[in-house]
Amino acid sequence: MKKNKLSILTNGIIKENPVLVLVLGTCPTLATTTSAINGLGMGVAATAVLVFSNLLISLLKSVIPDKVRIPCYIVVIAGLVTVVQMLVQAYAIDLYNALGVFLPLIVVNCIILGRAEMFASKNSPLDSALDGLGMGMGFTLTLFMMGSIRELLGSGSIFGVSVLSTPIAIFGVAPGGFIVFGCLVALVNKITEGKAIKKKEFSCADCPVASVCGQSKLACEKGEC
Repeated sequence: MKKNKLSILTNGIIKENPVLVLVLGTCPTLATTTSAINGLGMGVAATAVLVFSNLLISLLKSVIPDKVRIPCYIVVIAGLVTVVQMLVQAYAIDLYNALGVFLPLIVVNCIILGRAEMFASKNSPLDSALDGLGMGMGFTLTLFMMGSIRELLGSGSIFGVSVLSTPIAIFGVAPGGFIVFGCLVALVNKITEGKAIKKKEFSCADCPVASVCGQSKLACEKGEC
């Protein structure tokens, strides 16, 4: 059944949040959320790439040969990431330095390639752009929430404004990121009464980007994946 435009746009915020429900893009999520501004910046950059990559791939899907679709998607995504990277470097140098290698690594973010393969290659340009925007909003919201919580508890400040006099240092390092991530996943599960986060089979056949790596359910069942 065809989804309406509003459903496509809002799907990625909670119901299919790419980080908290689909558990994609966890590496940049944990690495760049040491502060609210870093999380927000990373989210906005990834959202821009998501929207335009989905749009371009949807427009080009009829002319891209099926056998080379993944390399073509990566070329499109890499071009967009380069543009975003140069814009951030030109107009937000502090953010550029803070994000470091994770900004160019948006190219291999499985959220972006996964949406290109699962949605943009099968739907209209408008629907694809809305899907990219919705997924990007969900990604940005998650990063901003994690960054705000970690900055507040880890350094006692938010957006550079001191709030707590006794920060908890663990939230400023990797273990704190995992703690906050786990708490947010649990919160989404509680809000949706377990409907968003269902029991999943962890096999190639059930992975959102299974078709990208070419693994089949049969191969997984044989233990060959």
